Amino acid sequence: MSTHTIKRLPVDTGVSGWEAISERTAPVRMLDGNVTADWLIIGAGFAGLSAARRLSQLHPGDSIVVVDAHEVAKGPAGRNSGFMIDVPHSLSSGEYSVASESATALEIAQNRFAIAFAAAAAREYGMSADTFDPSGKINAAATERGLKLNVNYAQSLERIGEKFQMFDAAQMREITGSAYYHGGIYTPGTVMIQPAQYIRDLAAGLEGKITLFERSPIVELTRQGSGWSARSHNGTVHAPKVILGVNGHIEDFGHYQGRLLHVFTYASMTAAYSDDAFRKEVPGKARWALLPADPMGATVRKISSDGLSRIVIRTKFTYDPSIQVTPERVAAVAKEQRHSLDARFPELKSTALEFSWAGRLCLSRNSAAAFGEIEENLYSACCENGLGTVKSTLAGVMAAELASGTRSEFLDSFSHAPGPSKLPPRIITKLGVSSVIHWHEFWAGREG
Repeated sequence: MSTHTIKRLPVDTGVSGWEAISERTAPVRMLDGNVTADWLIIGAGFAGLSAARRLSQLHPGDSIVVVDAHEVAKGPAGRNSGFMIDVPHSLSSGEYSVASESATALEIAQNRFAIAFAAAAAREYGMSADTFDPSGKINAAATERGLKLNVNYAQSLERIGEKFQMFDAAQMREITGSAYYHGGIYTPGTVMIQPAQYIRDLAAGLEGKITLFERSPIVELTRQGSGWSARSHNGTVHAPKVILGVNGHIEDFGHYQGRLLHVFTYASMTAAYSDDAFRKEVPGKARWALLPADPMGATVRKISSDGLSRIVIRTKFTYDPSIQVTPERVAAVAKEQRHSLDARFPELKSTALEFSWAGRLCLSRNSAAAFGEIEENLYSACCENGLGTVKSTLAGVMAAELASGTRSEFLDSFSHAPGPSKLPPRIITKLGVSSVIHWHEFWAGREG
């Protein structure tokens, strides 16, 4: 008998603005008592809910239970920047230029499959354009170095036949209302989502097809025969097969230890302000989404609804193997973000940052997913390498197909990809990762 005792539970610091302004339609239901199901999914984020949706398609008569340690959208799934990106990049590479043509073509196809899966869910469950918007994104440059990085990116896109459009400083001002940016490169295949609302709408759309238990952290997972028993504080779920969609916390279930990097990034959202009042000061579109030309720079989005707008800014990365950061850290970063926002939009200096939060990322040294059957009838769909909206959606779908014995176009290649490589000793890893982060942030400069 194999038993995994989970001693470290998820901690998410700060209130995500995405979650705060989203809506849910159903009350929270916690696991209470003994439950038997055909399938158990641990984690109700992009991976877990995508796996649940795919299982409901493959096995419409089966009982599917999803459990989450928090409420839906209060964890990492509701804390990211909301970019569903089709053309891949490596978060640690220092630029967005794509890799070899053959590897990139496969990854683009996988990413677009995941986006199509999400788009089908958005249509089926009636998600609004505020929640799911196939608008594309802009890599914005605020320095000469940033412009050169965008040129490199454009050249690599041209080599693989991907569409793009270059913007100059005047066009960037017309789009954003800010004179901060020197140029940009637009790529059309990215979908912009309101991440918390997307996750909540996905969970609501699955109502009647799955049973969802929230605030029900699994503290022990035990193999019983060929099946599994998952115990929470007030109840237990018994199921023949289990899918783990817990990202970096897969280590706490006894797998991939010494192979995963736990990184945090930080975001703030302004209070709502009148878009009409802002337009009197500077022009600009109602919605836009900017990635930095340097991946370590500032991600900035403007969202608008009913004449009111908000700016969301994401900056800074820290390596935290404890998978936890303090409120003081979040507050300190928020002060830095205030300066970054004021440099871009001095007209908004009187508009407060209403929400500030930290979000967990899981990376591997070789940018590989923690995916596959890790014990008999126990499957992992974890380690999204900083691209959780797409990579976790894909991993969830693939895990459902793998566990079902269903062959698909992408499953073979996804299953045979190498897993996360082993890390050096902890102290060397910490020094190395922290040094790389500081070095890249230094070079990002005004892009941050």
